[in-house]
Amino acid sequence: MRRTPEVSPGAGGPGAPGVPGPRDPEPLDSGPQDAGPQDSGRQDAGSKAARAQVAQEQAAVPDGSDNPLPVPDPDAAGVEPDRMEEAVKAAAEASEAGSLGQPGKPLNRRSPFFVGLAATAGVAVTIGLLEVVIHARSMLILIGLALFVAAGLDPGVSWLTRHGVRRWVAVITVVLVVVAVIAGFLAAAIPPLASQTTALADQLPHYAKQLQDHSSELGKLNAKYQLEQRLDKVISDRGTSLLTGLVGAGEVVLGAVGSMLIVGVLTIYFLAGLPRIKLFAYRLAPQSRRPRVILLGDEIFTKVGAYVLGNVATSIIAGVGTFAWMMIFGIPYPVLLGIFVALLDLIPVVGSTVGGIVVTLIALTVSLPAAVATLGFYVAYRLAEDYLLVPRIMGRAVKVPAVVSVVAVLIGGALLGIIGALVAIPAAAALRLWLDEVAFRRLDSS
Repeated sequence: MRRTPEVSPGAGGPGAPGVPGPRDPEPLDSGPQDAGPQDSGRQDAGSKAARAQVAQEQAAVPDGSDNPLPVPDPDAAGVEPDRMEEAVKAAAEASEAGSLGQPGKPLNRRSPFFVGLAATAGVAVTIGLLEVVIHARSMLILIGLALFVAAGLDPGVSWLTRHGVRRWVAVITVVLVVVAVIAGFLAAAIPPLASQTTALADQLPHYAKQLQDHSSELGKLNAKYQLEQRLDKVISDRGTSLLTGLVGAGEVVLGAVGSMLIVGVLTIYFLAGLPRIKLFAYRLAPQSRRPRVILLGDEIFTKVGAYVLGNVATSIIAGVGTFAWMMIFGIPYPVLLGIFVALLDLIPVVGSTVGGIVVTLIALTVSLPAAVATLGFYVAYRLAEDYLLVPRIMGRAVKVPAVVSVVAVLIGGALLGIIGALVAIPAAAALRLWLDEVAFRRLDSS
């Protein structure tokens, strides 16, 4: 039996140095088997240098020059057109779907740059808005007055729309009714107003004679206060200024007519688009608060409408009452003074009082008892309007305490004149509603 000789690993078998195994590739140049550490270091350095030279040759241009080929930059324009193409494609898809795309991620509002930019922009916007308000103050007042009148007429339009009338038809109907009322009022008032104004001018010499008659009431007042001497002094000293004042009054009248036309046109536009205006204003509130904002806003518009209609009704009653009283007691110029009191009564709290003082002074030309009776009539009317007419006509829609009404009228008149006095009470009512429904509730729960 023939035995296979055993070969130890140290004798050149597989796994021995210099002898390749069945799976090990045969080295090209094994070199001397007893190479030391210095020879191994030289071989590693040589292999690194060879690899570096190969990489340099691969990066060279084909013509053999040493200039390397340009390496594409991932941030170059080659990538941006792809993103732009994606954006254009997404925009086209959104346009086909009928939308303007989805909003992107919000900016980081806590970054220092965004905070500083927002603060600077806020200051700039505030300054710009203040400049706009200052320079366009008169026009903004007219716009606010037109919106106020439109809110006052909106209940009539809403009533018609609830009964099946289209809104544009309802708006035209309400506007025609208002125009007809104004035209009828002017047609009834202008002829007697002109005749009584002419009569007043004709009676001026008679009043001048009464000033000289010390037995008449005017004569007694003239003797006590030297009214004639003071009047002559004013005319002689300030004749030029009076003439200039008359010219200025003419300009004021023309400006008032133009302002009335602007307010009328804006009122029609606001009345036609008031639902859209309110919805636009409500959309400025966050979605979670919109239902409450809608309820509060509708309540404020209801208060404004009730106040405007009630104020017009009480003014008509004041004018008719003045006309009837003056006709009964024979006080001159009943139509003229009736219209005067009706217009003044539109100004809350103080309007009818001032009108009553003027009528009382005119009644003094008749007799002292007539003047005293007229004064008592207006005191009684003032109480009846405050405690009987206003609660019955306006109801609880505009429920503002008397002290708050007086303060609001004084502040509104000081800020915006007659227009401020007109809108003072509904503004106070809206402020009170906000305090009751928003401010006080937050304070109570805090």
